[in-house]
Amino acid sequence: MQYAAWAPLTAFTTALVTTWWLVRSRFFRIALDHPNRRSLHQTPVPRTGGLAVCAGILIGAAVVAPNLPMVIWIGCAVVLTISFADDVRGVPVLLRLGVHLLAAGTCAASVLTPDYGMLTIAVAALAIAWMMNLFNFMDGSDGLAGGMVLIGFSVYGVAAWAAGSTAFALTNFSVAAAAAAFLVFNFHPARIFLGDVGAVPLGFLAAALGLLGWLQRDWTWWFPLLVFSPFVVDASVTLARRLLRRERVWEAHRDHYYQRLVQLGWGHRRTALAEYVLMLACGAAALTALSLPAAGRIAVLATAVVIYLALIASVENAWKTQPPRE
Repeated sequence: MQYAAWAPLTAFTTALVTTWWLVRSRFFRIALDHPNRRSLHQTPVPRTGGLAVCAGILIGAAVVAPNLPMVIWIGCAVVLTISFADDVRGVPVLLRLGVHLLAAGTCAASVLTPDYGMLTIAVAALAIAWMMNLFNFMDGSDGLAGGMVLIGFSVYGVAAWAAGSTAFALTNFSVAAAAAAFLVFNFHPARIFLGDVGAVPLGFLAAALGLLGWLQRDWTWWFPLLVFSPFVVDASVTLARRLLRRERVWEAHRDHYYQRLVQLGWGHRRTALAEYVLMLACGAAALTALSLPAAGRIAVLATAVVIYLALIASVENAWKTQPPRE
């Protein structure tokens, strides 16, 4: 463990150099994100940045050598592979979803003992699968997903460190550091995107490491939900809203709340900065609530619900009264 403290710096350096190479080399042409109905950008942008982030995470984890279940790394590799194939050539939706459910179900069934019951395992599997996909849905504006990874996994790291899980904390800090390096090239105007190859594995890790932290008693079950609630709430409410309107939810769209803010004239930069403030506030609230008694935790969660309802209502009202600018 004497060199493990260098893991975040190693992850940052690896991701930074790899992203720089991906931006400058001809390899970026292998997967370009061409503008479509869902896009908020106007010109093709390489979507290979997730390879750099995952490389940084892998090297950082190798330095830490945490005692994590191997199924987490295997699951991450599986979803990375199918996601990269989707970025390069395209993969049928049902096949992609099947692989996601297989990886999520295997992870949940492996880390949760039968004592937890099949219902708990099934809920955990669905939560992991949903986190993978919602991360992908929310990766549609410059700097947004990278910022969520940087802030979310940093909060994981602080909580794990406070609980005495040093290796686990350094692993989370390494994920955050790799995202920070990627943001150098992804903050507006973005020169590279995460792509499915980055967003889906990072969503998997957010859920899987969140589950593991709960099992290790580093935090309670609601902690990961509150930390990543800026993504969870936006994606979940948007999905519910589109289902109620009987829209084809599997088709590309620009109806997420962060997408609406960009279209309302906030732009990528202002939207990202506003989301960062929300992410930091949720992370701080989650860390604070861990040290509070039950009544205090309920108050924090209730306050978060009220704030989200107010934010949703505000954006909905602006969307109805102001014409989109882009």
